[in-house]
Order: sequence, then C-alpha cells, then structure tokens
Amino acid sequence: MSLTENAKKYHERMFPGYESVAIKKDPEFIERFDNFAYDEVVNQPGQELPDKTRWMAILSTLIGSQAVVMYERLLPAAMNFDVTPIEIKEIVYQATAYLGFGRVLPFLDATNKVFEEKGITLPLEGQATTTPENRRELGTQAQVDIFGEGMKDYWKSGPEESRHINYWLADNCFGDYYTMSNSH
Repeated sequence: MSLTENAKKYHERMFPGYESVAIKKDPEFIERFDNFAYDEVVNQPGQELPDKTRWMAILSTLIGSQAVVMYERLLPAAMNFDVTPIEIKEIVYQATAYLGFGRVLPFLDATNKVFEEKGITLPLEGQATTTPENRRELGTQAQVDIFGEGMKDYWKSGPEESRHINYWLADNCFGDYYTMSNSH
C-alpha cells in the first residue's frame, strides 16, 4: 500500500515541504490514516465541506477532546487552509463557556506559542461587540435570534438554585463570546 496522489497533495497543502518522520517509523498506519483522512474523507461525494470550515471543525473537535498535542501540530495546517488567527482565537474563546477555563487554557497557550513562532503579533485586535453594561441584553438577543422568542426571558427562569446558570449563558456564553465580531 502507498499514499494516494490525493492524500499526498492534501498533506502537501497542510504542511508544504514537510517530510513525514512518522511514515518511516509507522508506514502501514500512516498510509492507512492519510489515505482515509486526506483522500477518502475529504473527497467523499455529497459530504464535501469547504476546507476552511473543515479545519475550523477539526480545531474545535481537538479542543473538545482535549488533544492539545495534535491541536498544536495541526494549527499551522489550519492556517494554510485560510483559517485566520482571529478565527482561531474565537474558536478557543468560545470553547471556554462549554469546557471551562482549565480545559481551554492549554489550547490558548498552544495557540499563542504557534502564533509567536509564526511571527504573529499578540495581542490580536479585539473582537468584542458588547460592554459590561449591555452584554446580558445582547447575549439574550443572540439567543432569541437563534432559538426564538421563548428565550427572551430565559435568563431569569428556572429554579432559584440554578437560575444563575441561565443568566450566565446569556451574559457570558452569548454576551461575551458569541457576540464577538468573528464568532459565527
């Protein structure tokens, strides 16, 4: 078995000029994985995704599965498929509301490390569109826009002991992160 031409071309787009060490140490595995991931999956008829969307989903999935080593390795590839530094940061920031800061911090650190290695100046331009005074209101509006009018007062609903969670969804998850200018 060997790598298909499609897998070779896709891998070259991911990492231009890179010579795989893994294919020398684990050729059977790499041939099967690369042919599957970088030919069969990306070329499956009727299941195509724009490259940029695919890479945004890959980064998100790696964060969700806590695969920080693979995230750091694949981050440059995502950038080779036109995922911008701001979009990458927004993916990481969005994950905070769902995974917690402790699980996201290693990805924020890995992102900053890769950006610095690539000469990307930090901090990036801010993307916030809300203020401390209007974040809950604008977060609620985002929820209404997505889920419907039933979300208008959702932020103040539920049992007293857990009502704060609905408030935090409106002000932090949607108001602080979702409303950022490049987050959706």
